[in-house]
Amino acid sequence: MLFFTASQVKNNSLTLKLIPCHVAGHPVAQEIAPVRRPRIYSAQPLAAHATLELAPEASHHLSRVLRMQAGDALVLFNGEGGEYPATIAAIDKRSVTVATEQLIDTVLESPLKLHLGIAMSKGDRMDWIVQKATELGATRIVPLYSERVELKLQGDRAEKKLEHWRGIAIAACEQCGRNVVPEIADVQPLAIWLEQTDADKKFVLHHRSETALDAAERPGSVALLIGPEGGLSDVEIAAAERKGYESLRFGPRVLRTETAPLAAISVLQYVWGDYRK
Repeated sequence: MLFFTASQVKNNSLTLKLIPCHVAGHPVAQEIAPVRRPRIYSAQPLAAHATLELAPEASHHLSRVLRMQAGDALVLFNGEGGEYPATIAAIDKRSVTVATEQLIDTVLESPLKLHLGIAMSKGDRMDWIVQKATELGATRIVPLYSERVELKLQGDRAEKKLEHWRGIAIAACEQCGRNVVPEIADVQPLAIWLEQTDADKKFVLHHRSETALDAAERPGSVALLIGPEGGLSDVEIAAAERKGYESLRFGPRVLRTETAPLAAISVLQYVWGDYRK
């Protein structure tokens, strides 16, 4: 009989070790290989059968956080589609050099192009929205100013916040398996979003709407507009409707600003995207 020890997590993969024991009088000791390689985003151009040095942040993560060693396996992607299995050729505290293998053209993008316009919120709500919207397959995320937005971002602070959100999107892609990083657009006023965003179907979510989703049509793209805490004003909703946005409500309950986009994206991906695969 074989007895298992507790699971061990190594190199971001699940590893199981077996307790040495005897079967039919013979000693047995076995280790099950890791089932998953860590996925690392690298902004530089990637090619098959190449040797390259990773950026300091990725190198630190592999060497100091995951404590990987030369010969360990990983997967690289640069957000342009596809991924490269790779092996660590050299590693120290400051740098990691990897050797890539053949490109694997893994496509996990939904056929539904989903553009999320989300009025900004204070605290970590936007971090949560960016992370989960990326995991759920959003194509583009646009932080918006609206009448009731209290968060004010200008100059260097705005750039730092955008870089922070883009980093969250990249980390979410590393985790969920996407090889295309969604665009995190510059912060813009709601009026600009309404004027410039183009999609087959456009929706503005608010709890005062009496309209439910009509799934009969199958659009190739959807623009989804969601307000901040306190919602969009009546003037803003009317402006959206004049630009072709349909008012929409998902269920009888009032959803928080960080809950609404995730519920809506999930429903739209199920009805028109790839959740039924």
